[in-house]
Amino acid sequence: MHTFETELKKKIINFLHLKRALSLVWQSAPGWTLISSFLVVMQGTLPLVSLYFMKLIVDSVTVGMNSANQKAVFEHTLVLIFLAAGTVFLIALSRSASSVVNETQAALVSDYVLDLLHAKSIEADFEYYENPKYYDTLYRAQNDAPFRLTRIINNLVQIGQNSVSLIVVFGLLASLSWVVAAAITITALPIVIVRLKYSNRTYQWQLSRTAKERKAWYFHLLLTDSRHAKEIRLLDIGPLFRNRYNTIRKELISERLSIISRQSTVDLVAQTTGVIAIFSILIFITQSVFQGNITLGDMVMYFGALQQGQSFLSALLNGFTGLYEDNLFLTTFYEFLDLKPNIKEPTNPIPVPKTIKEGISFENVEFCYPGKETRALNNINLHITTGQVIALVGENGSGKTTLIKLLCRLYDPTYGRITFDGVDIHNFKILDLRKELSIIFQDYIHYYLTARENIWLGNIDVPIDADNIMRAAKCSGANLVIDRLDNGYETILGKWFGDGTDLSIGEWQKIALARAFFRESQIIVLDEPTSSLDPKSEDEVFKRFRQLVAGKTAIIISHRLSTVKMADHIYFLKNGEILENGNHEELIAFDGEYAQLFKIQSQHYK
Repeated sequence: MHTFETELKKKIINFLHLKRALSLVWQSAPGWTLISSFLVVMQGTLPLVSLYFMKLIVDSVTVGMNSANQKAVFEHTLVLIFLAAGTVFLIALSRSASSVVNETQAALVSDYVLDLLHAKSIEADFEYYENPKYYDTLYRAQNDAPFRLTRIINNLVQIGQNSVSLIVVFGLLASLSWVVAAAITITALPIVIVRLKYSNRTYQWQLSRTAKERKAWYFHLLLTDSRHAKEIRLLDIGPLFRNRYNTIRKELISERLSIISRQSTVDLVAQTTGVIAIFSILIFITQSVFQGNITLGDMVMYFGALQQGQSFLSALLNGFTGLYEDNLFLTTFYEFLDLKPNIKEPTNPIPVPKTIKEGISFENVEFCYPGKETRALNNINLHITTGQVIALVGENGSGKTTLIKLLCRLYDPTYGRITFDGVDIHNFKILDLRKELSIIFQDYIHYYLTARENIWLGNIDVPIDADNIMRAAKCSGANLVIDRLDNGYETILGKWFGDGTDLSIGEWQKIALARAFFRESQIIVLDEPTSSLDPKSEDEVFKRFRQLVAGKTAIIISHRLSTVKMADHIYFLKNGEILENGNHEELIAFDGEYAQLFKIQSQHYK
């Protein structure tokens, strides 16, 4: 009973998934779907009309051979031939039109599905990007959804055409014998069972091998992406990764070949049954001609109908099994679309203060990353007064960047709260909250766009030709870099497109800093803001920094303690806790871990 309920539940889910797939097809291209449906009916009917004309032509010729008025019969036969030719022309025309319609519809569906994937990728919580299972789901969705939905369209077209044709063919064959019509159906069933069985096996195999496929793709990326090119060559590790890629691919191909080989063997046995049935029926039709039960034209028509009928039935069943298989593989796509964000919008949001007066507070904040047991932050209490510049320092993994992730709600605290002027940030719309934050993380992006666009992306709500762009570039020192470029602010950065110009790491960082300065926000967060700058450039940035953040709240994360001396207050973190805090002089006088670390770093400058 339990097994029956499970199977019934699976069938219901599969039906709902198919209904959802059809809905996606309709939403992506409703007009083209209607045109496609009309052509389906045409292509399903016309071949049988052509077959019927062939029967009439053969019968007319047979009659004419024994007729006293052969000229009249010949003229009648010519009319039938012209009608048959017109039907064949319409078949060719409908096929050409279908080719255009199907290609266009497939492209529209593919683009629509990719747009859904992009939208969901943006909406998905940041934590998904730190979860291997999410990457498995995303990989399957990206690889399967666009072409599987297109194949669903093709299968539906195939099913529609062959269903129309089969209705006529079965009626025709049933007029000869119901046994003949039934025999074709029965001999096709083993083939369907085999293909459904192996569709499930292939689906389960591909699911189990997703992580391995992603690993092969990772080695491919290492071998082909420009970010890895220098180190791959210097260490001469390209052959190693190439070998690992080939090893994984060979293993995957071997496993897939094993499944396909077993399927082909069983499939051959099933198809042999069908061949025997067809030729047995042919003997029956031939016998009927000799017995005078049907005419020679009937024999041509029935045999043609028999051949086409089996072809139509085979194509119809292939369409259904293909539909079943594609629907199975779309399960992962639906799982991806159905991901629910854990970072939720407030039910009754309130506006973010236009001017934060009292400041930002972290109150008893604790946080543990999903799937981890060790806390990344433990009992964090700190207050940042409006207009204050604070610094977060500590070793890697001490919790500095995690605090910022919580501040901009990439994650929510496991315990405790973060407030603006005493109001929990959970009460603000997420987008409104993030508009008040100007953040440049250590792993900032190199946008392969123009220099102007690179800075403008910091605040796309303002015109792209705003004067602030140049002002922001001057603040970070990026103007000196841009002025040297061939096309100034219109120069494409990076080597991916057109006549792009690549920059050094330090120059890219100045562009990223300009992007942060361009964003009109109350809070500026700089995660290792000058790590790639030379000492002179670093000194210039921080000389202007106080002016840039006047009236704003600034948070600096840095390993270079020389860069945080100018901060009003410094928090030294270790193992997710605030170990020491105070200004630079106070922490040096305290002679704790901050002071020891500062002394170690200072020795390099003596």
